[in-house]
Amino acid sequence: MMRQEQVVSENVQTTNSMTRFLNPLVRDMPPSGIRKYFDLASGNKEIISLGVGEPDFVTPWHVREAAVASLERGRTTYTPNAGLPELREAIAEYLYTEFEVKYEPRNEILVTIGGSEAIDLALRAFICPGDEILVPEPTYIPYAPISTITGGVPVGIETFAKDNFKLTPEALRAKLTPRSKVLILCYPSNPTGGIMSYEDLLPIAQIAQEHDLIVISDEIYAELTYGTKHVSIASLPGMKERTILVSGFSKAFAMTGWRMGYACGHPDIISAMLKIHQYTVMCAPVMGQVAAYEALTKGMDEKDRMIESYNQRRRLVVKGFREIGLECHEPQGAFYLFPSIASTGLSSDEFCERLLKEGKVATVAGHVFGLGGEGFIRCSYASSVAQLQEAIHRIDTFLQKLKSGV
Repeated sequence: MMRQEQVVSENVQTTNSMTRFLNPLVRDMPPSGIRKYFDLASGNKEIISLGVGEPDFVTPWHVREAAVASLERGRTTYTPNAGLPELREAIAEYLYTEFEVKYEPRNEILVTIGGSEAIDLALRAFICPGDEILVPEPTYIPYAPISTITGGVPVGIETFAKDNFKLTPEALRAKLTPRSKVLILCYPSNPTGGIMSYEDLLPIAQIAQEHDLIVISDEIYAELTYGTKHVSIASLPGMKERTILVSGFSKAFAMTGWRMGYACGHPDIISAMLKIHQYTVMCAPVMGQVAAYEALTKGMDEKDRMIESYNQRRRLVVKGFREIGLECHEPQGAFYLFPSIASTGLSSDEFCERLLKEGKVATVAGHVFGLGGEGFIRCSYASSVAQLQEAIHRIDTFLQKLKSGV
């Protein structure tokens, strides 16, 4: 009798499982590898986190005040689907002034829910089942999962520390097939801090034109470069019409929680993305758009001060990590360090888990960022100088224990 009840119970559990209704592409998708380390560190105040890709600055007061004032005036309605006209005009002026890329505000710019929505819209607008999406790695985690959900096939292109994690034309050519359709670039790079100069981008642009590739250029860290100015591939000859420039306000303007981003490109492309945007989110929140406009038109001084602070911290952590024996290339963009931990003999996962448990410092294992990431860890230096100094001290102590076999 007990066995019969057990079988019935097992059948009920199987019947009650909702996973059978799920799209297999979603069901079988692994959760974000970064989430694992956040969950392990969650709630422990002793842990110093170098894992969060988020500014430690609060959004400047006048930007917050602009949003509050808009609420007090009752500005709580929908905006045009593509975004407030004045914000799109400000974005166009900003991109032209800062990066020499000229867009028509009316039909070449779309305001989105962060840069993440812009990437999702672009991939959904382009990808047909079986299309290949070329992704230089290590890189920002969501590109491959989003590509897979759309029915595309993500194809990783490994980059190397010896090349400062730049995409080389030889590596790109080696991965091209008749199914190649989209190339995703993320420079300045999350997680490596690598950048691409005009000279680096020129042969990549030539290949894109030769093979009729669309380029999605994620430039969310464009403002965060040190010693050299960011170059958008959209500014190169013949590339504006085949590039979707994606950016936003999260990193340079300390506005992560506002979820304000934008996409720029050919009117035909933006029109297609806008249709998806209309049917899914309608428009970005009006108060966030008001804040973004304030940041673009009156927030340059605060932006520059934050960037200078990141540069100081960058120099501190590069020097500190090298002094404690961790080899790392010098990041020239974003706010990440990607040191090698190969000398420890531990895998990236083992190193991060033990450092978290024994050294009370949270980092992210490099392998979660794709090809070439194993043997490295990602550390964000968007933390206070005091925390960074203490983190380096704790990592040094942990390394000494590893060497002594403790």
